[in-house]
Amino acid sequence: MKPILPSLRENNRYVKFQINAERKFDAKDIEKSLKEEFLTFLGSLELAKSSFRLISLDKNIGLIKVNAKYLNKARAMFTMIEKINDEKVNIKSLKTSGLLNKLKEE
Repeated sequence: MKPILPSLRENNRYVKFQINAERKFDAKDIEKSLKEEFLTFLGSLELAKSSFRLISLDKNIGLIKVNAKYLNKARAMFTMIEKINDEKVNIKSLKTSGLLNKLKEE
């Protein structure tokens, strides 16, 4: 089976974000909360098309992968999340890149 040509692949973007809260959260809680908000905001079909995925979370700083076409919608979703596990939070997008290694270096 031949690999997909680079011109036919979907372009992904990686977003580094920070969660401002009093306590640290588990990666499962964050991923569940982000996916639920994305579902209510856009629906299940758009969630599947966006290939949204939480890559890592460390000390309330995380990385997500999203399709480039849904980047602005993902950023808008950050502003709509107000609570995680009944605790007030504020999620802020720090940096966006097309290469995962550039975000991991900092």
